[in-house]
Amino acid sequence: MINLIDLKFQKLNFEGLKILASWAGEEGWNPGICDADVFWQTDPEGFYGYYHDGNLIAGGSVVSYDGLFGFMGFFIVKPEYRSLGIGRKLWYQRRDTLLSRLNKGASIGMDGVIAMQPFYKKGGFEIAFRDERHEKTGEKFEVDKAITPIEEKDINAVLAYDKQCFGFSRPQFLVPWLKQKNVTTFKYFDDDKLKGFAVIRKASKGYKVCPLFADTAEVAEALYKACLNSVPGKPLYLDIPVINQDAVALTKKYKTTYVFECARMYYGKAPVMDISKVFGITTFELG
Repeated sequence: MINLIDLKFQKLNFEGLKILASWAGEEGWNPGICDADVFWQTDPEGFYGYYHDGNLIAGGSVVSYDGLFGFMGFFIVKPEYRSLGIGRKLWYQRRDTLLSRLNKGASIGMDGVIAMQPFYKKGGFEIAFRDERHEKTGEKFEVDKAITPIEEKDINAVLAYDKQCFGFSRPQFLVPWLKQKNVTTFKYFDDDKLKGFAVIRKASKGYKVCPLFADTAEVAEALYKACLNSVPGKPLYLDIPVINQDAVALTKKYKTTYVFECARMYYGKAPVMDISKVFGITTFELG
């Protein structure tokens, strides 16, 4: 039996973060193959865990977006150390560590699985909306002529659009996210205006849409078809906020398969975000 007072709480280095990513794969969370690299670039101070006898046994993210907003995710305890109170102790310590990294009054977001939502609510988090993961096999579609890859000259417009959908500016995350290996990007540009964009990245299994943001259901559908077209015969996963009924309708129209669900939860005031434009969230780990 482990004595909880013997656990050492400390910031993870990059190798520790890669261990967390490998555990996520073992848990069936299907992380992107380059997630650790981008997450580290986003906030190298944002990953903590418990060590026992020099070995990492549990950890998670406590990422700060310029002190204005925080996000908790990647919360994993190695199976052999579960049901010992370690996860509870670590979760609260991570929450408090993140609060200490943020400006006074700043909020924290997270995506919580169903079984853990009552625990997270006791820790001060409230559900804002449910997320569902949906799977569909990629197939060939004719791509709308308004859709082209995101280029360097588009970055500022994409960052501004992302802020509308996330609630905060996050160039430290999004720029390396768009430039990572094994990623495909799409933008919908019409009348000299960006009306939506989508990104897909290679995951442990298949590919993930990350994110899909669009002005309208029609633009979202065109972008989704472009994503499906780019990975024929491969599984493609889309994480929709169920509060957006147009996103729900999109999954029904394309007869996707429900995989699992969680919920976006916030500690403090929820960000101001245009959820009507969110057809696929970016990640469950960093928001």
